[in-house]
Amino acid sequence: MATNVYECLFILDPNRYARDPQGVSGTIPGMIEKVSGEILANRLWNEQKLAYPINGHRKGTYWLTYFRIDPTKLVAFNRACKLNDYVMRHMVTKIDPRLVNILVAHARGESTEEPAAEASSKTPPKKEAASEATKEVAAATDK
Repeated sequence: MATNVYECLFILDPNRYARDPQGVSGTIPGMIEKVSGEILANRLWNEQKLAYPINGHRKGTYWLTYFRIDPTKLVAFNRACKLNDYVMRHMVTKIDPRLVNILVAHARGESTEEPAAEASSKTPPKKEAASEATKEVAAATDK
């Protein structure tokens, strides 16, 4: 079956994460693998103050995950997220296939820059001459 790559941003319970970071972060790959998904990148993003309280919490631990899964299994994944006590909120976004390699490499902390030799061999695009209408408009505004 066809699979898509998704990005999921979790807001985790900061108290539970502080007590057991390995246990909490281990449940996320477990949820994805349980629905036959493949994890591409999985990491802690940030811990910060929330815009509004969620379940009495004013801070949240943000966790970023990129994974490949069959779209029909996404409903089961969303249900597992809602039933998980560690996850306060989550948001799943489908990633454009042209951006997958760049986003996953960035999430893993890998370099996505071109080698210097290739970058220097490329010539910058030439600027096209302004059309006659543009020149006339510019001349009219100068008067």
